[in-house]
Amino acid sequence: MSDSLHWIFGYGSLIYKVDFPFEEREVATLRDWERRFWQGSHDHRGTPEAPGRVVTLVRSPGSLCRGIAYRVQHEVFTHLDHREKNGYERHRTRLYLDHREETVSGTFYIAAADNPAFLGDDDADAIAAQITASQGPSGPNADYLLLLAQALRELGDHDPHVLDLEARVRQLLARDAAPPHT
Repeated sequence: MSDSLHWIFGYGSLIYKVDFPFEEREVATLRDWERRFWQGSHDHRGTPEAPGRVVTLVRSPGSLCRGIAYRVQHEVFTHLDHREKNGYERHRTRLYLDHREETVSGTFYIAAADNPAFLGDDDADAIAAQITASQGPSGPNADYLLLLAQALRELGDHDPHVLDLEARVRQLLARDAAPPHT
């Protein structure tokens, strides 16, 4: 394989919205990190006045985060850096390629707590309400969550944080869609 190819790890929308060319795609696991809806989205799933919430990774010793690793040409980073511009930075790590049972060097994007768009933890009901209410140029924030939950199910990853928020958001959406009582 060419030295110009690099592994990139997707754990959020990079799992289901693949708008870049890749040479290979593998289910992968990142150790000692967990997915959290703690990053504000001012440019995709919300606005500066009403940010949505998207996932980032937070350190969690012993945790496993499943996602997809893509082997890409270096030029793809230009597109990904633009896509992940709202507070995300590249980090290098070791990725475990599940089906190959091997570890490779890879890159992933995280939004650290010191970036201006970081929202941090909150009550699960408050996070769900914010996701349900938010919308941006890329569509409703709820779509992001629901698509991610479905993609994780297809990977066999039952992320408790994501699935809990999915259930709460579905309940809010159903309530909002119900006809008013007369």
